Amino acid sequence: MKRTQIIAHRGARSLAPENTLAAAEKGLEVGADLWETDVGVSADGVLIIFHDDSLKRTTNAAEVYPDRAPWTFSEFTYSEIERLDAGSWFDRDDPFGQIAAGRVGLADQQGYVGLKVPTVEEALAFTKDNDWVVNIELKKLPPPLENFPVVTEFFRVMDRVRIAPEQVRLSSFQHHWLAQARSLRPEVEVQALVGYHRDRPIDWRAVEDYQTINARATLTPPEKVRQLVAAGKKINLFTVNETDEAARYIEAGVSGLFSDFPQDLVPLALAAAGKETP
Repeated sequence: MKRTQIIAHRGARSLAPENTLAAAEKGLEVGADLWETDVGVSADGVLIIFHDDSLKRTTNAAEVYPDRAPWTFSEFTYSEIERLDAGSWFDRDDPFGQIAAGRVGLADQQGYVGLKVPTVEEALAFTKDNDWVVNIELKKLPPPLENFPVVTEFFRVMDRVRIAPEQVRLSSFQHHWLAQARSLRPEVEVQALVGYHRDRPIDWRAVEDYQTINARATLTPPEKVRQLVAAGKKINLFTVNETDEAARYIEAGVSGLFSDFPQDLVPLALAAAGKETP
């Protein structure tokens, strides 16, 4: 049985500002097998790395552009987004309590000030240069870019960077995009995201056509993982941060765990596989 892969969710976002290259670097540093990040699009069509529809939570957009609430990224040009500080909020908010716990050093905290929102091109180049792997989530785009051709544009960026197909995984709740991606570039692995709604059971029949399924952990107990693995599926779960929970899923045969705490789950996965921690 293959070792469970630990996937740094939005980078190691408990140790650095999420979806920045600093968070990716931390994920790499702690030994994550790959990192996961999210794609947004600026008003002028530049693919960026960003999670929320609004720039407010993880940048200083409200201070720089006070009259442009709710600060939806699709309404800002890339040059406007480039002006933003995507790092200082981490020191202010300490979102996972890791600064207070002494797990984020002062030099790192100071280094996060002024970080920029990366482009997808920069994220892929980082992944290529470090001989690593990235899971790219194609998120539903907010107005006015609902119909932006994100799949074809993503592949154009891939071609510019010349990253190997095996270094990229494409995932999405928008399964029609995955179908398009599979048709255009069958050499790039696609993974169906399920469990968007926290309070609705997953319709597993809707993803029977996918070899790899990325599912919400709270809707996928270990016994379901065992059942799916027995049926030949690869299951990755989001988001698992507690080591006890992770251990139960690893024992059930899960392929991968998306985690905000790869620094804790990597040693666990290695130990479960009988390997020494690096």
